Amino acid sequence: MKTLKYFVALLVTAALAVPVVADVTVDGFLQGLYGGRLDKANPTATEMTASETRMQLRAEHFGDNGEFFGRLDFVYDGADSVKYDWELREGYFKFRVGDNLDFKIGRQILTWGTGDLVFINDVFAKDYRSFFVGRDDQYLKAPQSALRIEYYNPVGALSLVYTPRFEANRLPTGRKLSYYNPMADSGRGEIVGEDYFFDPTLPEAKFKNGELAARFNRYVAGFNTALYFYHGFYKNPQGAVMVGGMPMPVYPRLNVYGASMRGSLAGGIVWMEGGYFDSRDDRDGDDPMMPNSSVSGLLGFERQVATNLTANIQWKADYMLDHNIYEMQQQAVGAYVREELRHLLTSRITKLLNSELLTLTGFMFYSPSDEDLYARLSASYKYTDEVTLTLGGNFCDGNNESTKFGQFQLNDNIYAKMTYGF
Repeated sequence: MKTLKYFVALLVTAALAVPVVADVTVDGFLQGLYGGRLDKANPTATEMTASETRMQLRAEHFGDNGEFFGRLDFVYDGADSVKYDWELREGYFKFRVGDNLDFKIGRQILTWGTGDLVFINDVFAKDYRSFFVGRDDQYLKAPQSALRIEYYNPVGALSLVYTPRFEANRLPTGRKLSYYNPMADSGRGEIVGEDYFFDPTLPEAKFKNGELAARFNRYVAGFNTALYFYHGFYKNPQGAVMVGGMPMPVYPRLNVYGASMRGSLAGGIVWMEGGYFDSRDDRDGDDPMMPNSSVSGLLGFERQVATNLTANIQWKADYMLDHNIYEMQQQAVGAYVREELRHLLTSRITKLLNSELLTLTGFMFYSPSDEDLYARLSASYKYTDEVTLTLGGNFCDGNNESTKFGQFQLNDNIYAKMTYGF
Protein backbone atom coordinates (compact mmCIF):
# COMPACT_ATOMS: atom_id res chain seq x y z
CA MET A 1 0.00 0.00 0.00
CA LYS A 2 2.87 2.36 0.79
CA THR A 3 4.42 1.70 -2.63
CA LEU A 4 1.06 2.37 -4.29
CA LYS A 5 0.89 5.75 -2.54
CA TYR A 6 4.37 6.62 -3.85
CA PHE A 7 3.29 5.62 -7.35
CA VAL A 8 0.12 7.74 -7.26
CA ALA A 9 2.03 10.70 -5.83
CA LEU A 10 4.61 10.41 -8.59
CA LEU A 11 2.01 10.33 -11.34
CA VAL A 12 0.23 13.35 -9.88
CA THR A 13 3.52 15.25 -9.64
CA ALA A 14 4.37 14.37 -13.24
CA ALA A 15 0.94 15.41 -14.45
CA LEU A 16 1.26 18.79 -12.73
CA ALA A 17 4.82 19.34 -13.95
CA VAL A 18 4.33 18.61 -17.65
CA PRO A 19 2.30 21.76 -18.47
CA VAL A 20 4.90 23.90 -16.68
CA VAL A 21 7.96 22.28 -18.27
CA ALA A 22 6.73 21.69 -21.80
CA ASP A 23 10.11 20.65 -23.18
CA VAL A 24 10.44 17.56 -20.96
CA THR A 25 10.76 14.39 -23.05
CA VAL A 26 9.01 11.37 -21.53
CA ASP A 27 9.17 7.80 -22.84
CA GLY A 28 9.61 4.27 -21.54
CA PHE A 29 8.45 0.71 -21.93
CA LEU A 30 6.13 -1.94 -20.53
CA GLN A 31 7.59 -5.44 -20.28
CA GLY A 32 6.57 -8.92 -19.25
CA LEU A 33 9.31 -11.43 -18.34
CA TYR A 34 8.59 -15.05 -17.49
CA GLY A 35 11.17 -17.78 -16.90
CA GLY A 36 11.60 -21.08 -15.13
CA ARG A 37 14.47 -23.29 -13.98
CA LEU A 38 15.19 -26.62 -15.65
CA ASP A 39 16.84 -28.56 -12.81
CA LYS A 40 14.38 -30.04 -10.31
CA ALA A 41 17.20 -30.58 -7.79
CA ASN A 42 17.74 -26.83 -7.42
CA PRO A 43 17.12 -25.86 -3.75
CA THR A 44 15.56 -22.49 -4.63
CA ALA A 45 12.39 -21.22 -3.00
CA THR A 46 10.51 -21.16 -6.33
CA GLU A 47 10.65 -22.89 -9.71
CA MET A 48 10.15 -19.52 -11.40
CA THR A 49 13.31 -17.55 -12.15
CA ALA A 50 11.17 -14.62 -13.32
CA SER A 51 7.49 -13.77 -13.34
CA GLU A 52 7.32 -10.02 -13.49
CA THR A 53 5.63 -7.11 -15.16
CA ARG A 54 7.82 -4.04 -15.40
CA MET A 55 7.13 -0.47 -16.45
CA GLN A 56 9.99 1.95 -16.94
CA LEU A 57 9.47 5.69 -17.28
CA ARG A 58 12.22 7.97 -18.56
CA ALA A 59 12.14 11.75 -18.39
CA GLU A 60 14.75 14.12 -19.84
CA HIS A 61 15.01 17.88 -19.90
CA PHE A 62 17.65 20.12 -21.46
CA GLY A 63 17.87 23.70 -20.25
CA ASP A 64 20.17 26.66 -20.54
CA ASN A 65 21.77 25.89 -17.16
CA GLY A 66 22.00 22.12 -17.40
CA GLU A 67 20.05 18.93 -17.98
CA PHE A 68 17.97 16.51 -15.94
CA PHE A 69 17.53 12.80 -16.56
CA GLY A 70 15.32 10.38 -14.66
CA ARG A 71 14.66 6.65 -15.07
CA LEU A 72 12.12 5.00 -12.77
CA ASP A 73 11.08 1.33 -12.68
CA PHE A 74 7.85 -0.12 -11.28
CA VAL A 75 7.75 -3.92 -10.92
CA TYR A 76 5.10 -6.50 -10.06
CA ASP A 77 6.84 -9.76 -9.13
CA GLY A 78 4.69 -12.90 -8.83
CA ALA A 79 7.38 -15.58 -8.84
CA ASP A 80 6.17 -17.19 -5.61
CA SER A 81 4.39 -14.37 -3.78
CA VAL A 82 2.83 -11.09 -4.81
CA LYS A 83 5.38 -8.31 -4.50
CA TYR A 84 5.33 -4.73 -5.73
CA ASP A 85 8.51 -2.72 -5.93
CA TRP A 86 9.97 0.37 -7.51
CA GLU A 87 13.46 1.75 -8.00
CA LEU A 88 14.89 5.06 -9.06
CA ARG A 89 17.56 3.75 -11.42
CA GLU A 90 18.67 7.20 -12.51
CA GLY A 91 17.84 10.65 -11.29
CA TYR A 92 20.59 13.19 -11.80
CA PHE A 93 21.21 16.81 -12.67
CA LYS A 94 24.12 17.66 -14.96
CA PHE A 95 25.57 21.12 -15.45
CA ARG A 96 28.74 22.80 -16.71
CA VAL A 97 30.96 25.32 -14.96
CA GLY A 98 33.00 27.31 -17.45
CA ASP A 99 34.16 25.61 -20.63
CA ASN A 100 35.98 22.64 -19.16
CA LEU A 101 34.19 21.34 -16.07
CA ASP A 102 31.06 19.13 -15.93
CA PHE A 103 29.19 18.04 -12.81
CA LYS A 104 26.70 15.17 -12.56
CA ILE A 105 24.95 14.75 -9.19
CA GLY A 106 22.44 12.10 -8.16
CA ARG A 107 21.43 8.51 -8.83
CA GLN A 108 23.28 7.29 -11.93
CA ILE A 109 24.59 4.30 -13.85
CA LEU A 110 28.39 4.33 -13.89
CA THR A 111 30.54 2.38 -16.31
CA TRP A 112 33.99 2.48 -17.83
CA GLY A 113 36.63 0.06 -19.07
CA THR A 114 36.83 -1.86 -22.34
CA GLY A 115 35.57 -5.42 -21.76
CA ASP A 116 32.38 -6.98 -23.09
CA LEU A 117 30.65 -8.30 -19.92
CA VAL A 118 34.14 -8.79 -18.43
CA PHE A 119 35.28 -6.18 -15.93
CA ILE A 120 38.60 -5.15 -14.44
CA ASN A 121 38.68 -1.39 -13.79
CA ASP A 122 34.91 -1.08 -13.87
CA VAL A 123 34.42 -1.56 -10.13
CA PHE A 124 30.95 -0.02 -10.00
CA ALA A 125 28.07 -2.09 -8.65
CA LYS A 126 26.59 -4.93 -10.74
CA ASP A 127 23.24 -6.71 -10.46
CA TYR A 128 23.88 -10.42 -11.02
CA ARG A 129 20.35 -11.33 -9.93
CA SER A 130 19.14 -9.69 -13.15
CA PHE A 131 22.01 -11.02 -15.23
CA PHE A 132 21.14 -14.70 -14.78
CA VAL A 133 17.36 -14.53 -15.29
CA GLY A 134 16.99 -12.78 -18.65
CA ARG A 135 16.41 -9.12 -17.83
CA ASP A 136 17.71 -6.58 -20.36
CA ASP A 137 21.47 -6.03 -20.39
CA GLN A 138 20.99 -2.53 -18.93
CA TYR A 139 20.04 -4.17 -15.61
CA LEU A 140 23.47 -5.72 -15.16
CA LYS A 141 24.61 -2.31 -13.96
CA ALA A 142 23.20 -1.36 -10.56
CA PRO A 143 22.73 2.37 -9.89
CA GLN A 144 24.84 4.37 -7.44
CA SER A 145 24.17 7.70 -5.73
CA ALA A 146 27.28 9.63 -6.63
CA LEU A 147 28.95 12.88 -7.58
CA ARG A 148 30.79 12.76 -10.91
CA ILE A 149 33.15 15.54 -12.01
CA GLU A 150 34.75 15.66 -15.46
CA TYR A 151 37.49 18.06 -16.47
CA TYR A 152 38.48 18.46 -20.12
CA ASN A 153 41.60 20.06 -21.59
CA PRO A 154 43.83 19.51 -24.66
CA VAL A 155 45.94 16.96 -22.76
CA GLY A 156 43.01 14.67 -21.96
CA ALA A 157 39.92 14.18 -19.80
CA LEU A 158 39.91 13.54 -16.05
CA SER A 159 36.86 11.95 -14.39
CA LEU A 160 36.33 11.70 -10.63
CA VAL A 161 33.46 9.75 -9.06
CA TYR A 162 32.68 9.93 -5.35
CA THR A 163 30.06 7.60 -3.86
CA PRO A 164 29.39 8.57 -0.22
CA ARG A 165 27.70 5.25 0.66
CA PHE A 166 29.27 2.00 -0.52
CA GLU A 167 27.19 0.14 -3.13
CA ALA A 168 27.70 -3.65 -3.19
CA ASN A 169 26.99 -6.06 -6.01
CA ARG A 170 23.52 -7.57 -6.00
CA LEU A 171 24.06 -11.31 -5.70
CA PRO A 172 21.70 -14.33 -5.85
CA THR A 173 19.87 -14.90 -2.59
CA GLY A 174 18.68 -18.50 -3.06
CA ARG A 175 15.07 -17.48 -3.69
CA LYS A 176 15.21 -17.67 -7.49
CA LEU A 177 18.88 -18.55 -7.99
CA SER A 178 20.91 -20.92 -5.83
CA TYR A 179 24.57 -20.28 -5.04
CA TYR A 180 27.56 -21.87 -3.30
CA ASN A 181 27.86 -21.20 0.43
CA PRO A 182 31.25 -22.31 1.85
CA MET A 183 29.84 -22.42 5.41
CA ALA A 184 26.91 -24.73 4.62
CA ASP A 185 26.93 -28.46 5.36
CA SER A 186 28.87 -27.98 8.63
CA GLY A 187 31.56 -25.92 6.93
CA ARG A 188 32.14 -28.31 4.03
CA GLY A 189 30.26 -26.03 1.63
CA GLU A 190 27.43 -26.75 -0.82
CA ILE A 191 24.97 -25.14 -3.23
CA VAL A 192 22.15 -23.69 -1.14
CA GLY A 193 18.79 -21.97 -1.37
CA GLU A 194 17.18 -19.10 0.48
CA ASP A 195 17.40 -20.65 3.97
CA TYR A 196 21.14 -19.89 4.19
CA PHE A 197 21.05 -16.32 2.87
CA PHE A 198 21.54 -13.16 4.89
CA ASP A 199 22.74 -9.72 3.88
CA PRO A 200 26.36 -9.09 4.90
CA THR A 201 26.85 -5.92 6.90
CA LEU A 202 27.90 -2.98 4.73
CA PRO A 203 30.88 -0.82 5.73
CA GLU A 204 29.85 1.84 8.23
CA ALA A 205 28.34 5.01 6.79
CA LYS A 206 31.40 7.14 7.46
CA PHE A 207 33.20 9.61 5.25
CA LYS A 208 36.32 7.40 5.17
CA ASN A 209 34.24 4.50 3.78
CA GLY A 210 33.06 6.37 0.71
CA GLU A 211 34.17 5.10 -2.70
CA LEU A 212 36.47 7.17 -4.89
CA ALA A 213 37.16 6.31 -8.53
CA ALA A 214 39.28 8.24 -11.03
CA ARG A 215 40.00 7.92 -14.75
CA PHE A 216 42.27 9.91 -17.05
CA ASN A 217 41.90 9.23 -20.77
CA ARG A 218 43.19 10.63 -24.05
CA TYR A 219 43.73 9.48 -27.62
CA VAL A 220 47.20 8.24 -28.47
CA ALA A 221 48.01 7.20 -32.07
CA GLY A 222 44.30 6.60 -32.77
CA PHE A 223 43.73 4.56 -29.61
CA ASN A 224 41.62 5.68 -26.68
CA THR A 225 43.95 5.10 -23.71
CA ALA A 226 43.06 5.45 -20.04
CA LEU A 227 44.50 5.21 -16.53
CA TYR A 228 42.30 4.21 -13.58
CA PHE A 229 42.27 4.32 -9.79
CA TYR A 230 39.73 3.04 -7.26
CA HIS A 231 39.67 3.31 -3.47
CA GLY A 232 36.92 1.44 -1.67
CA PHE A 233 35.93 -2.17 -1.07
CA TYR A 234 35.51 -5.48 -2.88
CA LYS A 235 32.00 -5.49 -4.32
CA ASN A 236 31.38 -9.08 -3.21
CA PRO A 237 31.67 -10.17 0.47
CA GLN A 238 34.92 -12.06 -0.17
CA GLY A 239 36.28 -11.74 3.35
CA ALA A 240 35.17 -12.82 6.82
CA VAL A 241 35.62 -11.85 10.45
CA MET A 242 34.95 -13.90 13.56
CA VAL A 243 31.85 -12.83 15.50
CA GLY A 244 30.89 -14.90 18.52
CA GLY A 245 33.10 -17.74 17.33
CA MET A 246 31.44 -17.79 13.87
CA PRO A 247 32.87 -16.39 10.61
CA MET A 248 30.70 -13.58 9.24
CA PRO A 249 31.14 -12.33 5.64
CA VAL A 250 32.39 -8.78 5.09
CA TYR A 251 33.47 -6.54 2.23
CA PRO A 252 37.30 -6.23 2.44
CA ARG A 253 39.04 -2.94 1.69
CA LEU A 254 40.39 -2.57 -1.85
CA ASN A 255 42.49 -0.32 -4.07
CA VAL A 256 42.65 -0.85 -7.85
CA TYR A 257 45.26 0.62 -10.19
CA GLY A 258 44.77 0.03 -13.92
CA ALA A 259 45.09 1.04 -17.55
CA SER A 260 43.38 0.31 -20.88
CA MET A 261 43.44 1.04 -24.59
CA ARG A 262 40.91 0.53 -27.37
CA GLY A 263 41.01 1.28 -31.09
CA SER A 264 40.73 0.07 -34.67
CA LEU A 265 42.99 -2.72 -35.95
CA ALA A 266 42.89 -5.26 -38.80
CA GLY A 267 39.40 -4.29 -39.90
CA GLY A 268 37.97 -4.57 -36.40
CA ILE A 269 38.19 -3.24 -32.86
CA VAL A 270 40.88 -4.36 -30.41
CA TRP A 271 41.04 -3.65 -26.69
CA MET A 272 43.47 -4.30 -23.85
CA GLU A 273 43.06 -3.70 -20.16
CA GLY A 274 44.92 -4.48 -16.95
CA GLY A 275 44.62 -3.86 -13.24
CA TYR A 276 46.34 -4.47 -9.91
CA PHE A 277 43.94 -5.35 -7.08
CA ASP A 278 45.52 -4.25 -3.81
CA SER A 279 43.77 -6.16 -1.00
CA ARG A 280 44.32 -3.65 1.78
CA ASP A 281 43.26 -6.10 4.49
CA ASP A 282 45.72 -8.82 3.41
CA ARG A 283 48.69 -7.34 1.59
CA ASP A 284 50.96 -10.13 2.84
CA GLY A 285 48.56 -12.88 1.75
CA ASP A 286 48.72 -14.57 5.14
CA ASP A 287 45.15 -13.96 6.37
CA PRO A 288 43.04 -16.99 5.33
CA MET A 289 39.83 -15.03 5.85
CA MET A 290 40.71 -12.22 3.42
CA PRO A 291 41.34 -12.28 -0.36
CA ASN A 292 44.91 -12.08 -1.65
CA SER A 293 46.02 -9.25 -3.89
CA SER A 294 45.97 -10.06 -7.60
CA VAL A 295 46.80 -8.82 -11.10
CA SER A 296 44.32 -9.09 -14.00
CA GLY A 297 44.76 -8.61 -17.73
CA LEU A 298 42.29 -8.62 -20.65
CA LEU A 299 42.73 -8.80 -24.44
CA GLY A 300 39.80 -8.64 -26.87
CA PHE A 301 39.03 -8.31 -30.58
CA GLU A 302 35.78 -7.83 -32.53
CA ARG A 303 34.93 -7.52 -36.20
CA GLN A 304 32.20 -8.17 -38.73
CA VAL A 305 33.03 -11.56 -40.23
CA ALA A 306 30.16 -11.69 -42.77
CA THR A 307 27.09 -9.71 -43.74
CA ASN A 308 25.11 -8.99 -40.58
CA LEU A 309 27.37 -11.34 -38.60
CA THR A 310 29.60 -9.92 -35.87
CA ALA A 311 31.87 -11.90 -33.54
CA ASN A 312 34.31 -11.12 -30.79
CA ILE A 313 36.69 -13.04 -28.56
CA GLN A 314 38.24 -12.12 -25.21
CA TRP A 315 40.91 -13.62 -23.00
CA LYS A 316 41.24 -12.63 -19.37
CA ALA A 317 44.00 -13.81 -17.02
CA ASP A 318 43.93 -13.37 -13.25
CA TYR A 319 47.16 -13.95 -11.31
CA MET A 320 46.93 -14.39 -7.52
CA LEU A 321 49.83 -13.07 -5.46
CA ASP A 322 51.19 -15.18 -2.56
CA HIS A 323 49.46 -18.22 -4.02
CA ASN A 324 51.72 -20.64 -2.15
CA ILE A 325 50.42 -19.34 1.20
CA TYR A 326 46.83 -19.49 -0.03
CA GLU A 327 47.34 -23.05 -1.28
CA MET A 328 48.60 -24.25 2.11
CA GLN A 329 45.70 -22.56 3.88
CA GLN A 330 43.10 -24.16 1.60
CA GLN A 331 44.66 -27.61 1.77
CA ALA A 332 44.71 -27.40 5.57
CA VAL A 333 40.91 -27.24 5.67
CA GLY A 334 40.29 -29.47 2.65
CA ALA A 335 38.87 -26.63 0.52
CA TYR A 336 39.06 -26.16 -3.25
CA VAL A 337 42.35 -24.63 -4.44
CA ARG A 338 42.13 -22.36 -7.45
CA GLU A 339 45.08 -22.15 -9.81
CA GLU A 340 47.64 -19.40 -9.41
CA LEU A 341 46.89 -18.15 -12.93
CA ARG A 342 43.19 -18.31 -13.72
CA HIS A 343 42.07 -18.05 -17.37
CA LEU A 344 38.72 -16.98 -18.81
CA LEU A 345 37.76 -17.10 -22.50
CA THR A 346 34.61 -15.44 -23.84
CA SER A 347 32.99 -14.98 -27.23
CA ARG A 348 29.91 -13.12 -28.42
CA ILE A 349 28.33 -13.91 -31.80
CA THR A 350 25.49 -11.76 -33.17
CA LYS A 351 23.55 -12.49 -36.37
CA LEU A 352 20.85 -10.27 -37.90
CA LEU A 353 18.21 -11.93 -40.10
CA ASN A 354 14.91 -11.13 -41.81
CA SER A 355 15.79 -7.55 -42.82
CA GLU A 356 17.48 -7.10 -39.41
CA LEU A 357 14.20 -7.69 -37.57
CA LEU A 358 15.48 -10.92 -35.99
CA THR A 359 18.61 -10.85 -33.79
CA LEU A 360 20.30 -14.06 -32.69
CA THR A 361 22.91 -13.71 -29.94
CA GLY A 362 25.15 -16.20 -28.20
CA PHE A 363 27.63 -15.33 -25.47
CA MET A 364 29.90 -17.98 -23.97
CA PHE A 365 32.12 -17.79 -20.89
CA TYR A 366 34.57 -20.66 -20.45
CA SER A 367 37.38 -21.06 -17.92
CA PRO A 368 39.89 -23.84 -18.75
CA SER A 369 41.55 -23.40 -15.35
CA ASP A 370 38.33 -23.50 -13.27
CA GLU A 371 36.73 -25.99 -15.70
CA ASP A 372 33.40 -24.21 -15.73
CA LEU A 373 31.26 -22.34 -18.27
CA TYR A 374 28.25 -20.10 -18.71
CA ALA A 375 26.23 -19.70 -21.94
CA ARG A 376 23.73 -16.90 -22.66
CA LEU A 377 21.51 -17.48 -25.70
CA SER A 378 18.72 -15.28 -27.04
CA ALA A 379 16.55 -14.67 -30.11
CA SER A 380 14.88 -11.27 -30.35
CA TYR A 381 12.26 -10.35 -32.98
CA LYS A 382 11.12 -6.78 -33.63
CA TYR A 383 7.43 -7.51 -34.27
CA THR A 384 6.53 -3.84 -34.77
CA ASP A 385 8.28 -0.55 -34.14
CA GLU A 386 6.94 -0.69 -30.58
CA VAL A 387 6.82 -4.43 -29.80
CA THR A 388 9.83 -6.76 -29.37
CA LEU A 389 9.56 -10.48 -28.57
CA THR A 390 12.48 -12.37 -27.01
CA LEU A 391 13.21 -16.00 -26.16
CA GLY A 392 16.39 -16.97 -24.33
CA GLY A 393 18.19 -19.13 -21.85
CA ASN A 394 21.00 -19.20 -19.30
CA PHE A 395 23.09 -22.35 -18.83
CA CYS A 396 25.93 -22.99 -16.37
CA ASP A 397 28.12 -26.02 -15.70
CA GLY A 398 31.32 -26.84 -13.86
CA ASN A 399 33.39 -29.61 -12.27
CA ASN A 400 33.47 -27.88 -8.89
CA GLU A 401 30.59 -26.27 -7.02
CA SER A 402 32.74 -23.47 -5.60
CA THR A 403 33.98 -21.93 -8.89
CA LYS A 404 32.53 -18.75 -10.39
CA PHE A 405 30.09 -20.46 -12.76
CA GLY A 406 30.13 -23.95 -11.25
CA GLN A 407 28.18 -22.63 -8.25
CA PHE A 408 25.26 -21.77 -10.56
CA GLN A 409 25.08 -25.14 -12.35
CA LEU A 410 21.60 -25.87 -10.94
CA ASN A 411 20.20 -22.55 -12.22
CA ASP A 412 19.77 -23.42 -15.93
CA ASN A 413 16.66 -21.57 -17.10
CA ILE A 414 14.72 -20.45 -20.13
CA TYR A 415 12.62 -17.31 -20.43
CA ALA A 416 10.21 -15.40 -22.65
CA LYS A 417 9.99 -11.61 -22.74
CA MET A 418 7.74 -9.11 -24.49
CA THR A 419 8.54 -5.40 -24.52
CA TYR A 420 6.29 -2.56 -25.63
CA GLY A 421 8.08 0.76 -26.07
CA PHE A 422 6.31 4.10 -25.95
